[in-house]
Amino acid sequence: MTCAACAMRIEKGLNKMQGVKASVNLAMETARVEFQAEEITADDIIKKVEKLGYGASLQSQSGGNQDQGRRKHEIRLQQGILSISILLTLPLLWAMVTHFSFTSWIWSPEILMNPWFQFALSTPVQFWIGARFYIGAFKALRNGSANMYVLVALGTSAAYFYSLYVTIYEPSSELYYETSAVLITLILLGKLFENLAKGRSSEAIKSLMGLQAKTALVIRVGVEMSIAIENVVVGDLVLVKPGEKIPVDGTVMEGSSAVDESMLTGESLPVRKRAGDSVIGATMNKEGVLQIKATKVGKETALAQIIKVVEEAQGSKAPIQRLADVISGIFVPIVVGIAIITFLVWYFLGEPGNFAGALEKAIAVLVIACPCALGLATPTSIMAGSGRAAELGILFKGGEHLENTHTITTILLDKTGTVTKGKPELTDIHIVGEYEEAKVLSFIGAAEKNSEHPLAEAIVSGIQKRGQLLPSTEEFQAIPGYGIQARVEGHEVLIGTRKLMEQHGVRIESALEEMSRLESQGKTAMLLAINGRYAGFLAVADTVKETSREAITRMKELGLEVMMVTGDNERTAKAIANQVRIDHVLAGVLPEGKAKEVKKLQAVGKKVAMVGDGINDAPALATADIGMAMGTGTDVAMESADVTLMRGDLDSIPEAISMSRKTMVNIRQNLFWALAYNVNC
Repeated sequence: MTCAACAMRIEKGLNKMQGVKASVNLAMETARVEFQAEEITADDIIKKVEKLGYGASLQSQSGGNQDQGRRKHEIRLQQGILSISILLTLPLLWAMVTHFSFTSWIWSPEILMNPWFQFALSTPVQFWIGARFYIGAFKALRNGSANMYVLVALGTSAAYFYSLYVTIYEPSSELYYETSAVLITLILLGKLFENLAKGRSSEAIKSLMGLQAKTALVIRVGVEMSIAIENVVVGDLVLVKPGEKIPVDGTVMEGSSAVDESMLTGESLPVRKRAGDSVIGATMNKEGVLQIKATKVGKETALAQIIKVVEEAQGSKAPIQRLADVISGIFVPIVVGIAIITFLVWYFLGEPGNFAGALEKAIAVLVIACPCALGLATPTSIMAGSGRAAELGILFKGGEHLENTHTITTILLDKTGTVTKGKPELTDIHIVGEYEEAKVLSFIGAAEKNSEHPLAEAIVSGIQKRGQLLPSTEEFQAIPGYGIQARVEGHEVLIGTRKLMEQHGVRIESALEEMSRLESQGKTAMLLAINGRYAGFLAVADTVKETSREAITRMKELGLEVMMVTGDNERTAKAIANQVRIDHVLAGVLPEGKAKEVKKLQAVGKKVAMVGDGINDAPALATADIGMAMGTGTDVAMESADVTLMRGDLDSIPEAISMSRKTMVNIRQNLFWALAYNVNC
């Protein structure tokens, strides 16, 4: 393909086929085609493209590497041809420059003025180097369309053949050999720059592919062996040493280490991994030796899925591109018409009877007009924007989502797992009386270890992090709705609500004020009693992510309205909202009610981005103008969303919106200058 008209021609041709839906991307030189396999085959589609005058082949699994190699070869070939074209054109350009009065001081060999010498220099440029323009123009016209090559072939041929006529019949008249040669050379230079720009725009895909490990050290039948990454299968035990890339997605079976996941999340701090933790392929093992059981390989790995999403986003069309496509589709016929009108106006009105002057103006219109700029204005920006976003851990699922994100006016945040960590933590410990804190904590941990309640896990984890050893429990009883009762090392232990303490006659008056204060902060407070006497209290809470408050401030600075939606009670919801400075809270909203809240906001004219991480957020994510899923959340949420935030924190939201806004500014600038250039010329 040479310009937007080519892409439009192929797209229209394919879409006319029964059961085919195609989208052609000029910048990536690819077509994304959906078709009914029972009605048509891939070979039929390729034959249709060939019939339209172009070539096509199925993209292989290693298409990115093949494309990179092909593009490098093409660029080297272009550079060689351009060099020859420049060498042949420079003498013609030199001769032309010396015709101007202000350059009369420049020496010029007499042979440069010889018409037949100019003919000899310009002919290989016109018919050997410029052969591609004739071939492309012929194919386009044969299929009833016109592309940029038609303009170039018409314009340069007019200049060349007029000069040849003058050389033979009117040697004393002005020649235009340099016009055709210089134009062909400049167009070749422009195509080289265009190819280089396409290569730079797809650097994100290349860098993502470059992150993949090439080999893996697997343990099979007790023997360690290094094999190609393609040969690793699910269930293999993979040994990863310090400083090596983790080759596949898997679960840590043995070992402990810090893993650098910045390629996935953009987060620079390593993450501690132990037995039972999941790891992602292409992340870097920093310290210890890890033995990993492979759970996802090949196209199923997280990195492969990221590459797929970015490729699809870069290959998709943004809505704003429709304008450029419409203009590109009729561009060439309009330019040819304007060139004819220009010739007639100059020949009959501008400079009556001056055929050469009128022809020169018509040639200028034909050759200077450039549909390529229009065709590349949007896709190159989409490629660059989605690629850069991927490097920041933000995955846009399509160009339309990258464009639509800039229109967002309201951010609706789910609370649990989005604003907060989604996992309760032990936040407060207050021990009173004659009891030693360490001893009481060991009793509590031992008792709670037997409970299946989610808060019990948070308490046990918090106590163990303090280095406390947990003794055995002699007796244990869970009292639903109240708490637990246990015997540890001969001591009666009670942990639970006020009612539990009242039932056992424990006096807790001194703790009530402090408990109310903690509960007003959205924390769950639990009273403690040892051997029937009040011993203090604990508080557990789903704590706010470290980045939430700053990220919400950045959203407000971008002019966005930030709201929080949660199923929690209003007091807890407002306590969390106050910590992160969210002014509007929708509390007590059931999972199915979140989508309704999105619709209510849309009904009053707001453009809503819903941000969530759970299965219960999926309907709201799908309903919102833009759904943003936390990469740390469920697969269902990410499938329903338009944007995936791999880092799992709110910092990615203002970055995603800023990226969308910058991309749209760039697209509009590209379209403006592309149109302004063509209109002005």
